[in-house]
Amino acid sequence: MTATETRAAPPRRSRAGRRGPSRKTREMWLLMLPAMVPVLLFSMGPLLYGIGLAFTDARNTRVHQTEFVGLENFTALLADDEFWSSFRIGAIWSVSVTVLQFVAALGLALLLNEKLRGRAVARVLSVVPWAMPPVVIGLMWKLVYHPDAGILNDLLGTHVNWLADFSLALPAIIVVGVWAGMPQTTVVLLAGLQNVPRELYEAGEMDGAGSWRRFWSITLPQLRPVIVAITSLDFVWNINQFGLVYVLTQGGPGGRTRLPMLFAYEEAFRYRMAGYASMLGLAMAIVVLAVLGLYLWRQMREAR
Repeated sequence: MTATETRAAPPRRSRAGRRGPSRKTREMWLLMLPAMVPVLLFSMGPLLYGIGLAFTDARNTRVHQTEFVGLENFTALLADDEFWSSFRIGAIWSVSVTVLQFVAALGLALLLNEKLRGRAVARVLSVVPWAMPPVVIGLMWKLVYHPDAGILNDLLGTHVNWLADFSLALPAIIVVGVWAGMPQTTVVLLAGLQNVPRELYEAGEMDGAGSWRRFWSITLPQLRPVIVAITSLDFVWNINQFGLVYVLTQGGPGGRTRLPMLFAYEEAFRYRMAGYASMLGLAMAIVVLAVLGLYLWRQMREAR
């Protein structure tokens, strides 16, 4: 007598599994459509169009016939001393403003996190620059730096044209950039501080750790994800800064504050070199992505 083995038939897929997207998925995409259409039209569309222009000799003139030139714009960019000068200035600006923003915002967030009298009013006042447009901030600080009627010269008893001095213009706009961008960094860091468990500080106090030790061993490690996120965003915002610096100096004096985006603006609208300006923007985007990728990779590696 032989035993017969019966092999179980493979389970059949239900009809629902062979169908297309579920009703919930379709409803989700339908709800997202009103938000996605403007993004595709006004963000992705111009982005792809700009990338395409970077490989042409496009100019902002009606009589010029646009032709594909391949990497000629990129080759010309590498040989352009003015581009490298603006890139160096942009690197100094973005790194300085990002670092100083973080240090100042962290100190202010630590202060606003303490139970002090008038803390609510101080929190409201700390975000006032965030509500001001860059043009308004630029005009306000131009009055502060005014050589004849500026409040800064009145306080110091000097007569310095801060925004027209070759050695002082860049530090002057860095101060403005830090002041203008500090509120959002402060808000993010303050939210991170409020999420740190109080039990960790209590355990540190029981172990005899002082304030400085608790800051290095508890506060900073707990804030690491927040710090990585906000410094990355700040760097992107600062390297792409245009309106604030344009109102303050328009890239002067002598190109000492000409950031890469100001250089691209001049090439596109003053000299009408749209293809070259698009290649400049594409090159800066690649550089920013590379720097951010390396920074985030190192932070993730250290976190492990």
